[in-house]
Amino acid sequence: MTLLATKTYTPQDLLDDPALAGFELVNGQLKERAVSETSGAVAVAISTLLRNEAKKTREATVYSSDAGYQCFADPPNTVRFPDVSLIRASRKCEVGTDPGFIQIPADLVVEVVSPGDRIKAVDDKVDEYLKAGFKLIWVVNPYRRHVHVYRRDGSVQLLSEREEITGESALPSFRCKVGEFFDV
Repeated sequence: MTLLATKTYTPQDLLDDPALAGFELVNGQLKERAVSETSGAVAVAISTLLRNEAKKTREATVYSSDAGYQCFADPPNTVRFPDVSLIRASRKCEVGTDPGFIQIPADLVVEVVSPGDRIKAVDDKVDEYLKAGFKLIWVVNPYRRHVHVYRRDGSVQLLSEREEITGESALPSFRCKVGEFFDV
């Protein structure tokens, strides 16, 4: 029996090859990003709500799913592209000038579940974010209309569409009903 060698990719490969635009990199292996019309629309709604508040207060910069994060020591050769992310203005100087991929953990990342997402893959991504120092993670499920909020301290909270979500330390002035995320 012959085994085929699997190519190991680097973050530079993602930057150099436009054909890899729909992929994340996990420990040197390409992982296709799950997408859907619904998850894309919800991500834009969340991004708009966060950006409107961040623009008003000048407390943070909000990034789209085009912003890749390369700040994972374990696993190495990993670049993640959250659906939405936010970095506080006080930390913006740590980002530098367009380094290709952001080298510091975000203050908030949002992952919007798509039909093709597997629970284990989403859980693994949340674990990677927390291990890398991301402070706040929202996993948004547009089909169940709720949000799981994961915090750096290990706490997890489930919020229904009728409950209020806040930006906590990432964007303290931000608050809205979870249901607003799904008004698309």
